[in-house]
Amino acid sequence: MENDHLLIRPRGEDGYKVFSVRVKEQTLQGIEEVAARTGRSRNELIGMMLEYALPRIKIES
Repeated sequence: MENDHLLIRPRGEDGYKVFSVRVKEQTLQGIEEVAARTGRSRNELIGMMLEYALPRIKIES
């Protein structure tokens, strides 16, 4: 089992980046309600929402 290693990368090298974002209080309340109902974290939900929204954005000229 010489090649059976647990690979641990330094923080930030796992494909995820940490950043701050400001949202309206009402938006945060909505996210927290969904989190409470689903058992998912706010972070997980926000990531899911962003992944859903990005390919559906239409930019007006």
